[in-house]
Amino acid sequence: MLVSLVLAVFSIKYIVNQVIVGVVLNVLVSGLTGFLFSTVLATDAAKWNAPPRLPSIRIPLLADIPIVGPILFNQSVIGYLMYIAVAAIYFGLFHTKWGLRTRAVGEHPKAADTLGVNVNRTRFLNVLLAGSVAGVGGAFFTLVAVSSFNRDMTSGQGYIALAALILGRWNPIGALFAALLFGFASNLQSVLSLLGTPVPNQFLAMLPYVVTIFAVAGVVGKSRGPAAGGIPYIKG
Repeated sequence: MLVSLVLAVFSIKYIVNQVIVGVVLNVLVSGLTGFLFSTVLATDAAKWNAPPRLPSIRIPLLADIPIVGPILFNQSVIGYLMYIAVAAIYFGLFHTKWGLRTRAVGEHPKAADTLGVNVNRTRFLNVLLAGSVAGVGGAFFTLVAVSSFNRDMTSGQGYIALAALILGRWNPIGALFAALLFGFASNLQSVLSLLGTPVPNQFLAMLPYVVTIFAVAGVVGKSRGPAAGGIPYIKG
């Protein structure tokens, strides 16, 4: 949320191009976390870089469903928070006053302003909300996946999340299924590697990103984001 706060201040308050701010923040945070890893975490990993791993919580009956049960209903608390977040955001966007205002601000901010909606405040709060959701997603890597922090451990998967949003046509449920597709491609890479396939590891590591490129390329021109997305709003 602190990083999203910086993004919101520069792109909304000071009207800096959000793509430029986003790229700069990515480089800045990558360098900062790399510095902290080498100077703090790596020097005493037992004290600073060995968090307890979140246990899996098995839901009776649902976890017994063939194939999908063990995958979807034997998750850590972060996995279940993802389900709640998707449902809550979908309901909020399409069935609440907040969602109506958010969509209005994204499509036609001047019209929303005319009706009394504080456009920049709404955008500011939503950027912070998005930062909190992204933060929970990032916690999966250090508290569930490997139970430690490593330099650049996400390997660009945040960009895959953006691709999932585009493939899902800017709908939380669509983005969820797109993310499952990319997650399947990522796990397929690991499975093929364990099976001893003759394909070089470097090509297997490319698999999730290749799937992302082809999947998103198929919806280019068909998936339309908010009309005013990324465009600063200056009142008056």
